[in-house]
Amino acid sequence: MTQQVLNDEVRNQVKSIFDSEMREPVQVIHFTTEDSACMYCDVTKQLLTEVAELHDKIHLTVYDLEKDAAKAQEYGIERVPATIIASLDGDQIVDHGIRFFGIPAEYEFSSLLHTITQVSKREPGLSPRTLEFLKNLEDEIRFLVFVTPSCPYCPNMVVLTHRMALASPKVKAAMVEAIEFPEWAAEYGVSGVPHTVINEGLGEVIGAVPEEHLVHEIEHALLHLHGEPHDHHH
Repeated sequence: MTQQVLNDEVRNQVKSIFDSEMREPVQVIHFTTEDSACMYCDVTKQLLTEVAELHDKIHLTVYDLEKDAAKAQEYGIERVPATIIASLDGDQIVDHGIRFFGIPAEYEFSSLLHTITQVSKREPGLSPRTLEFLKNLEDEIRFLVFVTPSCPYCPNMVVLTHRMALASPKVKAAMVEAIEFPEWAAEYGVSGVPHTVINEGLGEVIGAVPEEHLVHEIEHALLHLHGEPHDHHH
């Protein structure tokens, strides 16, 4: 018998959030492994199972990274635990490029709930200016938001980038739990969180910033992408 992750008080809170905010069906696709080296795989799967039970519009499918290698490849998943929050339209899964790598626990539990309800509304909740900017994107934008569960400012960046991914097919956004993926974090020199990496390091944002600021950083990264000259006094 697996230990319950959410206590009754939290379940009731989450249930009332879902009851008031869920609109359309959401597909949660979770990749896990039986490899015991994955410390948080079992508890992450249990957490998602309990969350999905709290509303009938949340559908959870669990895959094994090794046994369902073709599925993992289809969704571009190479590390676990990995969670995808997608729209479900009839039996069509619409993947917005929204990912969680690692357990969405403590403060990140709120990111999980926000992202599920946002996807359910099919409504990114961004300013008209940001939506216009995202609509005109010609290049793909890939965010990695490195977080730790105890960081109170991290969910702002996770939710913001996930909203952008919901708004545009050109945007992909992943939360990465830095403690679970130390090599990944080291690759981008993550020391403080939230640390948001844009397009494998073309741009980066340290700390939580407002929507307009992130748009500015994306523009900046795109200039680099197109080899515009830039000064280093930034």
